[in-house]
Amino acid sequence: MYQYCSPKEIKPKGWLEKQLRLQAKGLAGNLDKIWPDVKDSAWIGGDKEGWERVPYWLDGFIPLAFLLEDEDMMARAKKYVDAIVSFQQEDGWICPCAIEKREKYDIWSWFLIAKVLALYCEFTEDETVYKALYKTLKCMCEMAQDGKLKLFSWGKFRWFECLIPLDYLYEKQPEDWIFELAKYLRCQGTDYEEYCELWKRPLNHWKFETHIVNIAMMLKTEAVCAHLLGEDGSGQAERFWQILEKYNGTAAGVFTGDECLSGIGNNRGTELCSVVELMYSCEILYAVTKDPVWMQRLEKMAFNALPAAISDDMWTHQYDQMVNQISCVRFPGKSFFRTNFSDAHLFGLEPNFGCCTANHGQGWPKLVMSLFRKEEKAIEATMMLPGRLETTMDGIGVAVEADTRYPFRHSALYSVSVQEPVEFALKIRIPDWAKQVRINGESVPQEDYYVVKKRWKGTEQILIELQDVPHFAERPFDLKTVEYGPLVFALPLQAKYRMQEYEKDGVERKYPYCDYELERCSEWRYGFAAGESEDAAATASADGAGCPVFEMEFSEGDAVPFSSANPPLRIKTDFVRVDWDYADGYEDVAEKAPVSAKALSERRSLEMVPYGCAKLRMTEMPLAKRQGER
Repeated sequence: MYQYCSPKEIKPKGWLEKQLRLQAKGLAGNLDKIWPDVKDSAWIGGDKEGWERVPYWLDGFIPLAFLLEDEDMMARAKKYVDAIVSFQQEDGWICPCAIEKREKYDIWSWFLIAKVLALYCEFTEDETVYKALYKTLKCMCEMAQDGKLKLFSWGKFRWFECLIPLDYLYEKQPEDWIFELAKYLRCQGTDYEEYCELWKRPLNHWKFETHIVNIAMMLKTEAVCAHLLGEDGSGQAERFWQILEKYNGTAAGVFTGDECLSGIGNNRGTELCSVVELMYSCEILYAVTKDPVWMQRLEKMAFNALPAAISDDMWTHQYDQMVNQISCVRFPGKSFFRTNFSDAHLFGLEPNFGCCTANHGQGWPKLVMSLFRKEEKAIEATMMLPGRLETTMDGIGVAVEADTRYPFRHSALYSVSVQEPVEFALKIRIPDWAKQVRINGESVPQEDYYVVKKRWKGTEQILIELQDVPHFAERPFDLKTVEYGPLVFALPLQAKYRMQEYEKDGVERKYPYCDYELERCSEWRYGFAAGESEDAAATASADGAGCPVFEMEFSEGDAVPFSSANPPLRIKTDFVRVDWDYADGYEDVAEKAPVSAKALSERRSLEMVPYGCAKLRMTEMPLAKRQGER
């Protein structure tokens, strides 16, 4: 679907497989055992939530199970899908809702379960499930034709999600009614063009139009409409991105939204649901537009914002993460977040709302599903990540495997094996941050793709090496972040974890899926120390005189790719204390900028780690003025 390879042909390798296995052992891999809203859901005949949570969970659990070829997980996925299909009504309606209540049932979950059934069919080609998908979308079309399909609330603002299963169906059976239903949804759904101005000024009240997850999903509207309806979006997604980034962008490559768009401050929250949905939007946008900018953006959020919001063991997560996050304790009074509660930044089972509990699991598996793209005479490696593709070209078996620790290292060994000689092009996307590209030891011009078009024989290898140095990236309020390749670096703060086991509304929080408050135990009010000399600065970065010297230190890491305890790489540089206050009225939130960038202490060498490895952190900091400098 959307011109990636069949997910059955792709397998994660290396650290990416480790990450998926961590997820399988953690919260997303076990919600059907511990969480009533999945374990006892109305979707499978229970008496708990019968709307978005089971479909959200399956949207990540299904690809996780099949990518890992885990027999137990695949059986559990089948159990849920079979149960959902078994409750489908004669006319095709599939949601757990009585006939007399359909009119008031928000059909957002109908769109979502259709997307899940299409995803399951991609992996299994299950004919019974395919027929159920066809029948339920045909029911939706007939209701639209009879004037009984009402888009309101979430369904009205997420109508485009239904075009994904409709596109899957159209590829299998190109029937006119599919096209007509897509046009109906397009006409009845929200047009976000009307609300761009609202995104420029954060509001302290909740609105569908500024809801961060709605917006993260919405960005792919142009792509899905272009693919299924043949519409020309005229760069709508890029225009929207530019507005959102300017007024709500973060150093981690995503947008603030706690829970609605929250402005440019580094102390505002970003909802985890928006991270995984924004990733998925970028995946579809790249597949349809072929514009590498969407893959650049996908990498940045996947390697920074996604791991930052989930604990090392993947049993707990945050609802909201902050770029400068100096503490994760409940606010004792009024919540700092614009429209979220005081526990939204805690790590736990269900902080704030349970949507992220169910939905966060799609992030890593769908990234793996996007590793390779196949055209008639070409195979593309979209990201330089460890994975293997087993497919055919002209009916001949072909395997492409990448052995790499990217993004922690900047090289990859690609092995291409063919059962018989066959001609095709291998395209490897080159990220735009690379200062130099070497292929098998030889420098080559930097372009968006390195392409080898040839007649392949046996097994052949290509070594790609990319060069970058740690450097500053500019942020608002005259602050800076340190970047190296697609990774953002942060100064980690020592944290005391306070475990909290309790029951709320009949839902247990107990180890390992209990809640944790993270209390800061170290100083946070720092700025980068200016370089000792212009010569020293020049060796560290192209930023020029006054820039700190960055010393890199690599390690083997451990079983957790984005480990808090043993990060796979560190950057050591000098810091000084600066005058930085707490946000007005709060003791555990840093103000978005310091009072002054003047150095208040002698320089001190400290280690920075990848943003995703630091649960408490300072990420955006000033380049401090030397003592005595005005």
